[in-house]
Amino acid sequence: MNNRMIRIGDNPFSIHDVARLAVGSRSIELSHAAKARVVASRRIVERYVEGDEPIYGLNTGLGGNIGHRIDRAAMAAFQTQLLRGRAVGIGPPLPETVCRAVLLARITAASTGGTGLSEGALDQLVALFSRGVTPAIPARGSISAADLSLGAHLGLVVIGRGEAWFGGRLMPGGEALAQAGLVPATLEPKDGLALCSHSAASAGLAAVTLSTVTGLLLTAAAVAALSFEAYGANPRIFDPRVAAARPAAGQADAATLFRHRLAGSPLYEHPRSVQDALSFRCLAPVFGSALAALAAARREAEIEINHAGDNPLVLLDDGVIVPTPNFHTPALAVACDALAIALAQLAAAGGQRVVKLMNPVLSGLPRFLSPVGGASAGFVTQQKTAAALCAEIRQAAMPASLDAMPVSDSVEDHAPMTFLAIRKLAGQIEPLRLLVGLEAMVAAQAADLREDGALSPRAAALQALVRTLVPRLDEDRETGCDATAIADLLARDDTVAALAGDLPDDDAVAAPFRGLAHDD
Repeated sequence: MNNRMIRIGDNPFSIHDVARLAVGSRSIELSHAAKARVVASRRIVERYVEGDEPIYGLNTGLGGNIGHRIDRAAMAAFQTQLLRGRAVGIGPPLPETVCRAVLLARITAASTGGTGLSEGALDQLVALFSRGVTPAIPARGSISAADLSLGAHLGLVVIGRGEAWFGGRLMPGGEALAQAGLVPATLEPKDGLALCSHSAASAGLAAVTLSTVTGLLLTAAAVAALSFEAYGANPRIFDPRVAAARPAAGQADAATLFRHRLAGSPLYEHPRSVQDALSFRCLAPVFGSALAALAAARREAEIEINHAGDNPLVLLDDGVIVPTPNFHTPALAVACDALAIALAQLAAAGGQRVVKLMNPVLSGLPRFLSPVGGASAGFVTQQKTAAALCAEIRQAAMPASLDAMPVSDSVEDHAPMTFLAIRKLAGQIEPLRLLVGLEAMVAAQAADLREDGALSPRAAALQALVRTLVPRLDEDRETGCDATAIADLLARDDTVAALAGDLPDDDAVAAPFRGLAHDD
């Protein structure tokens, strides 16, 4: 990524934009239009500060304390009290990269002007990001009726409290500010609430998670195509007329992607079978459902990144502050739960392809893909590893959005559990990444052993990439480390970027992956 200044507030950010900017240290600034919105928004807040109308969190308490009124002289101090009393996140913090994504998500949403943040507080957020001060945000404590408790930990660093990373070290927030040449900000009315009552924790975690899942899906599709050819399956199932006859979500796009990966395969002329096991035959519907679920989750995440989810909300055009439900994020929670289920389906099919490639009756290849046979284990024990990984992925597919309990004197009697849904989805990434590496190792061996079939150019290139790292199995050896090494290779940024740079000439298919192909 180059070193140019990134301007916030003119154009929407994608999940890939947020994920890329969260890595390393980049300087950002608010656009002129964003600054004008913030100034205009603040004038509206100041008018309400001088008035008598009850405004949640400005001149009233929060939650069960909503009936308590706060007089004008106490409003600013209440904002600091508000932050400190709600910093109840617990346990180790999220990774620093994710915390930077959370910080950026709060800045992008605040740049809309709907939050009512003062210029000083928002400038402090921008300075934190630009100077590499990253608030440490605990991984546990949000029910996502706003990520209130997690947002409070972000807000504490603004005023020199809490904890933050700076220069690769975790330290007290005040010390991090001092080392970065910053001083604690003084909060004005509404600042504390705007710093904690939002869904930036869910938005930032979703951006990093979904961007990674996007690359993983692309890699998994390439590996599945190699398995498909190594198995000698019938590619006519990807005929566009087949998908058009029953256009299930994502299926046509997935079929296009697999036709592209298999272009030039001799299997089109000489398929080995008429009809194959479902883990091969149903690649398009299975990957299509995952692509559709990913698109839904991405859409909801980008709404949270680029729009105001505050309560109360400043409506600039009308010059008023109104209560909202915009802090509630069930759409994102349900979308991420659905994606987790789709990934479990995808993993189950991948595990079955691993098993089928080792079955000589179905694949026509040596038993367990051992070229020597006899008592040789070949890859049979890797079936156990595949089963263990599939079980772990399936366990993380249990919906989180179904679980909530009433809190705050039962005023908050519903919660979407969005942050947990995203954390759980993120937990699928490592076992799925390893399963894809395992499948690539097995598929490369199967391709080596199939004497009656050549590979398409793209499958041959992927097999050659695997072989740069792991040789063919000719006698029993330790293969767990081989599968791990291949998984690491396939997850590398340059590998994913190469796959993203070689996509079908079809906007619908290529669009989700474009952000993976470059780093500018």
